[in-house]
Amino acid sequence: MTFNILGLIDTLLKAIDDMGYTTATEIQQQSIPIILSGKDIIGCAQTGTGKTAAFTLPILQNLAADKQKYKHPRVLVLAPTRELALQIAENVGQYSKYLPIKHTVIFGGVSQHKQVDELQRGTDILIATPGRLLDLVQQGYARIGSIKTLVLDEADNMLDMGFIHDIKRILKHIPAKRQTLFFSATMPPPIRKFANTILTNPEEINVTPVSSTAPKVVQSLFFIEKKEKAAFLMELLRESGLTQTLVFTRTKHGADKLVKVLGKNGIISAAIHGNKSQNARQNALSSFKNGKIKILIATDIAARGIDIQELPQVINYDLPVDAETYVHRIGRTGRAGKDGLAYSFCSEEEKPALKNIQKLIGYQLPIAQ
Repeated sequence: MTFNILGLIDTLLKAIDDMGYTTATEIQQQSIPIILSGKDIIGCAQTGTGKTAAFTLPILQNLAADKQKYKHPRVLVLAPTRELALQIAENVGQYSKYLPIKHTVIFGGVSQHKQVDELQRGTDILIATPGRLLDLVQQGYARIGSIKTLVLDEADNMLDMGFIHDIKRILKHIPAKRQTLFFSATMPPPIRKFANTILTNPEEINVTPVSSTAPKVVQSLFFIEKKEKAAFLMELLRESGLTQTLVFTRTKHGADKLVKVLGKNGIISAAIHGNKSQNARQNALSSFKNGKIKILIATDIAARGIDIQELPQVINYDLPVDAETYVHRIGRTGRAGKDGLAYSFCSEEEKPALKNIQKLIGYQLPIAQ
């Protein structure tokens, strides 16, 4: 289905065309008409499904139709990590380029001065992480009493990271009468229970169950002991001509250690994780996106905001403890109809994790020859 038949205005269609998109993804086809009509949504969609555009495009159209002048934000988008907040802001900027709509992104870990200045100049769409938003609300800088649409993105991750109390406090400051769009990659009972407390007669959307891996991803499994992983990784990277690769480690310490080992052997890489400063994370991500650095090593939480259109390969240096995380990780490649490669290293002690992954996805991972 093309975007032209989803009822979107010409200014949005032009921006979509500039980005090279022609066909709407499944979640976009389902969500856009519902959001345009003003209804609430509970959507289960994993990464790489086009979810950000699914809520951004109709929100922009609804804002453009309202000709009244406002100083305070009318749309609030909550995201669990700085990276995801920045990614959403980047998308909002791309889609709203032909519209007189302003957006502001706020997150912790950096000085609040610039963010406060932007809020005081007025904004239509506020994209925020819960902690920093609550700080600025309590200081009187962020005024969210005029919010007409609330978006919770990656709600499962927000609850995992302990933001539930912050979100409940934020909800007290925004009007009860509003449109709420609730998106989560997984929908376990606690998430659904929380969703039911903040939604009004929502339409439910399910796109690609979380147990299914992206069809365009070729997966390979290597049984390899922990102490041999670094040498094998270097061999694999060199064999692939040091193509752009996202490498997942289980710990922050493991990510930093791997950067050092690769560096000593002439392979330049960068790590992103929660202990890095905001600037260091953004610089590493920018260098990876523009090709200055070919290898990015990431922990799962830090990787949630990474959206690179044509990422050729992902390597699970450490298998994740949680089987669903495997699906998220390899969903970083094989996006938008492109082929991708996903390599996984499994040591003896990781075999229980492998068993859980294979149980979730419903098949044995192919062992590399």
